[in-house]
Amino acid sequence: MQITPLNPEDPLELGDFELLGRIGHGGMGQVFLGESLGGEPAAVKVIKPSVVDSESRLRFAQEIEVLKTIWGPRMAAFLGADAEAEQPWLATEYVDGPDLARHVKTHGPLPPVLTAALGAILAEALSAVHTQGLLHRDLKPANVLLGPNGPKIIDFGLAAFTESSVSLTAPHQVVGTPICMAPEQAAGVKPLTAAVDVYALGALLLFAATGHYPHEAATPYMVFHLVTDPGTAPDLSGTPGELVPLLSGMLAHDAETRPSLTDVVQQCRSVIEAQGMKIAQARRRLTAHTAEQRHRSTSVAPHSPTVLWPAPASDPSGTEITPVDLDTPAPIEEPAHSPTLVAPGPSAKETPSPEPPTRLDPSDGSRHGRPASNRPPTDSRRPTAGTHTLRHSVQARRTAERLRTAYAATAPF
Repeated sequence: MQITPLNPEDPLELGDFELLGRIGHGGMGQVFLGESLGGEPAAVKVIKPSVVDSESRLRFAQEIEVLKTIWGPRMAAFLGADAEAEQPWLATEYVDGPDLARHVKTHGPLPPVLTAALGAILAEALSAVHTQGLLHRDLKPANVLLGPNGPKIIDFGLAAFTESSVSLTAPHQVVGTPICMAPEQAAGVKPLTAAVDVYALGALLLFAATGHYPHEAATPYMVFHLVTDPGTAPDLSGTPGELVPLLSGMLAHDAETRPSLTDVVQQCRSVIEAQGMKIAQARRRLTAHTAEQRHRSTSVAPHSPTVLWPAPASDPSGTEITPVDLDTPAPIEEPAHSPTLVAPGPSAKETPSPEPPTRLDPSDGSRHGRPASNRPPTDSRRPTAGTHTLRHSVQARRTAERLRTAYAATAPF
């Protein structure tokens, strides 16, 4: 996962979390790498000031309540939040690994048995979510992180209580990511059922096994048309034979004919056991495989920085801001009774403003990579030396070292 230094305008702390760097961003907010008072690394999500209003706060508060409701080893744990703060924020467990979309783009599709292992893990995790009366509604490769302890599901911002009569979307409003959206969800059918997450998981597993989605087109409108057309079958080209029955069932147009998540787990087990393996072995092999691929990608050029410092204005190609980079439409919304879709938010990649690189030298107090002239007054943003001790866990020291290495490789002087 790529981490870049904080910008001068970024907060240094939110609640009890000290912010150490930027992880990624989207149309609604920014995600920071943070650290708790006890040294626990966290992903801290903040709503952008430009979009903070009563509705965004309500949506954010709903996401917080959802995260308080769910738990499990395959969910990024809830660590803290404040929806009423001037800058509403939400902290969850930091998973040190790439998302599935990034992994497949970098290393290619997963072998069939590992795809089946991934399917069993995620289906079981989603089943626990559904037991709480919730739907994820936006499961996609970018929302599955491949951490050192296995995959974890993130981003329950669109999750909804299946029995709830309260909704933040209009009756005909469609919210989600078209490439992994079930036909009934794309058509605006309500209420939705657990089958929408089964379909999304099928689209995710198809991508993991082949590198493509069930329906792809040049525009979101065309994707919506393909998804909702009962006469257009999902594209299963390149799917390994042993996975075709599973994925064709999960991607069925009719929600009632899709398998349950329990059936998905059983079918994934059958694929694994047909290869002479046990499910536990396949799960361990999946984690080892993704970790090995990641290690290879970082060891090809051992002296290359693993964290990219913002490049000079003359070299924008060397800049990386976010780990999420799908060549597909961003989540979009369709206003009620209108055929026009709201334009997606900012691109997942953006070139930072041309600022001169700054030294990451702890001796001058600029641990956040800010030039001395840009650091805020001590009494307004930062406690004095006598009242505040900087927290440096192993994770924080590793991050700082990566930033120093990256800076040394790109500094113009």
